[in-house]
Amino acid sequence: MPPTIRPRDRDTLIQALRTGVVPRVGQHLIQVGRAHEIDALLKNLDSLADGGAAFRLVIGEYGSGKTFFLNLIRAIALEKKLVTTTADLNPERRLQASGGQARSLYAELSKNFSTRTKPDGGALPGIVEKFIYTATTEANGSGVGVEVIIQKKLAQLSEMVNGYDFAQVIQIYCSAAKEGNEQRKSDAIRWLRGEFSTKTDARNALGVRTIVDDSNIYDQLKLFSVFVRLCGFSGLLICLDEMVNLYKLSNAQARNANYEQILRILNDVLQGSSSGLGFLLGGTPEFLMDTRRGLYSYAALQSRLAENTFAKDGLVDFQHPVIRLSSLSQEDFLVLLQKIQHVFAYGDESQYPLPGEALPAFMAHCQEKVGEAYFRTPRTTITSFVNLLAVLQQNAGTDWKDLLGQVAVAKDDGGAADLSLEADATGAAPTSDDEFAKFKL
Repeated sequence: MPPTIRPRDRDTLIQALRTGVVPRVGQHLIQVGRAHEIDALLKNLDSLADGGAAFRLVIGEYGSGKTFFLNLIRAIALEKKLVTTTADLNPERRLQASGGQARSLYAELSKNFSTRTKPDGGALPGIVEKFIYTATTEANGSGVGVEVIIQKKLAQLSEMVNGYDFAQVIQIYCSAAKEGNEQRKSDAIRWLRGEFSTKTDARNALGVRTIVDDSNIYDQLKLFSVFVRLCGFSGLLICLDEMVNLYKLSNAQARNANYEQILRILNDVLQGSSSGLGFLLGGTPEFLMDTRRGLYSYAALQSRLAENTFAKDGLVDFQHPVIRLSSLSQEDFLVLLQKIQHVFAYGDESQYPLPGEALPAFMAHCQEKVGEAYFRTPRTTITSFVNLLAVLQQNAGTDWKDLLGQVAVAKDDGGAADLSLEADATGAAPTSDDEFAKFKL
C-alpha cells in the first residue's frame, strides 16, 4: 500500500511534535476534539468575511493546545481567503510601549502576513501586487484609467487615522511598479512593515511625514484590514500568542497600558467600529483571572470578560469572548495517539511501529506515572509517544513492552510532568541514537 501522507508533511509534523512545538502545517491530520470551539470560531471567520469583526480570548493551561488551536483556526482562515498574521508576545514585543516594543510586535506581524498562496509569511509584497492587479482588471473592464481606479479605492483609507500617508505609500508602490523602480518599491514595503525608525528617513525616501511607531500600531492594523479587502481578500485575522507575558510585566503602569489597548480593541469589535478585522489572543487562566495582575485587574475588562453566570453545571456558552479549551477526553486522546502513529507511518497501516493494544497500555502507564495531567496537558506525553515510535522504528526487534517498562517520570523546568526513557545499567540509552534516547521535551 503506497503512503498516503507526503514525506515532507509527515517529517515536518513529526519533528515539531517530538520537540514540543506546534506544527505550522498538517494540523488537520492530528486534530481531535474541540468540535464546539472550532464551530464557534468558524462563525467568527464567516462574520469577518461578511465585513464584521471578531475578538476571542483562547484560554488554557500550559501544554493544553492553545497554540495548536490558534494555528488550526489560522489555517482554516487562509482557506476562507482571509489574510492572517501571527506573533508571540515576549518582553520585547507588546501591544503598547514607549521603548520600541510595540513597533517590534508590529514588525513581526507584518513579516508574518500570510495568504492561501503564501501560507508561511512574507506575503505583504504579494498583497500589494494583488491590489494593483485588481485595480488593473477593474480599469480594463470599465474603460477608466488605472490611476483613477487606484485613487478611488484608496480614498476609503484617507479618512482613517494615518490613512492619508498609508494611501500615499500604496500609490508610490503602484507608480514604482509601473516604472520598474525597485528601490521605490522596496522603500514603500519598508514603510508598510514599520522599518523606518525616524520620520526624517521616511520623508527623504517617500515624502511622507509619519511612520509606524509605538503609538499607532493598532491604527496601522486597522488600515490593513480595510486595505486587504480592497485587494479582494475577505479580511484580516491577527493571532497573538503568549499573552501571559503581559501578566508577567512587573511595572503596573506598563501592564495597564497594554490592558487599555486590549480594551480599545475589544470596544471597537463590540461597537462595530472595525470591519473585516479579527483578533485571537492566546493566554493562560492567570493572565485572564488574576485580580491583581491579570486582565481582571482592569475593571473595564473584567466587566466585559466576566464569565456567563448561567453557563455552569455542564452548560456552555461558546459565543462568549472567552473560549476555555476543555480537556481532551481519554477517548479523544486515544484517537490522537492513533492519528500520530498513522502520520508517523506515512499513512501506511502495515508500517505501524505499535500494535493496537499498545496504545491503551501506553495511556494506562501514563495514568499510573503522571495521573490525569497526561491527557489534560498532553504536550509532554505526545513528545514521549513520538520518541517511543522513533526508537521502535530504528531498532528492529525491540519489544515495546520492555521499553514501556523503562519509562519514568521526570520534571521539566516548569514543574510539569515529563516522561523520559531511563538509561540502562551501563548508562547507555536503549537505542543507538543518543538524541532519540533522551526522550526529553
